[in-house]
Amino acid sequence: MKKLLIATLIASATSFGAMAQTSTTAPTPNSPVDATAPLPGANSFTEGQAKSRLEANGYSNVMALKKDDSGVWKGTATRSGAQVNVSVDYRGNIVRN
Repeated sequence: MKKLLIATLIASATSFGAMAQTSTTAPTPNSPVDATAPLPGANSFTEGQAKSRLEANGYSNVMALKKDDSGVWKGTATRSGAQVNVSVDYRGNIVRN
């Protein structure tokens, strides 16, 4: 009975961990990239949340964030010493333009 309970708890924890990882981050060089990102849509991120998301993904000096007509936050930021154009879509995808 104890083994069944332990197995059930492990399976539940594993399932919960998979469900909890729903946020997206900037793709790494070896990860697949959604060719359509940034995705247009009703973006519920505030400017501050979009900036925080960029900073959490290694960008600094995030400036001039503006939401465009497609609902995508666009601005500039610094990463690895270079200033780049960045976008954050409604799903939280970060794209360097």
